[in-house]
Amino acid sequence: MSLRTAMFCTVLGLSAAAVPMMSSARVYLDVDIAPPPPPEEVVPAPRVGFVWAPGYYDYDGHHHHWVRGHWIHEHHGRHWVADRWDERDGRWHHERGHWD
Repeated sequence: MSLRTAMFCTVLGLSAAAVPMMSSARVYLDVDIAPPPPPEEVVPAPRVGFVWAPGYYDYDGHHHHWVRGHWIHEHHGRHWVADRWDERDGRWHHERGHWD
């Protein structure tokens, strides 16, 4: 095996190992503007193999906008933690939805 092939395989292996770590990273956002009260959302009837992720307000750098609820594939043995906003020291902290 040439040195070039060995280096390529090493880089490829390290890249593959990094993907699971990057995909589990959580994103947090702190802003000065509180989200408005959420609108009423009708939750559809349950679907086998899916979990309902409720709607939430997202912030695009200028204003909050509503993201409607949607179905996501169930992860057996885990539960969905919905997006949420919490006030912390006068700022609003957004924690993205994630599996626990």
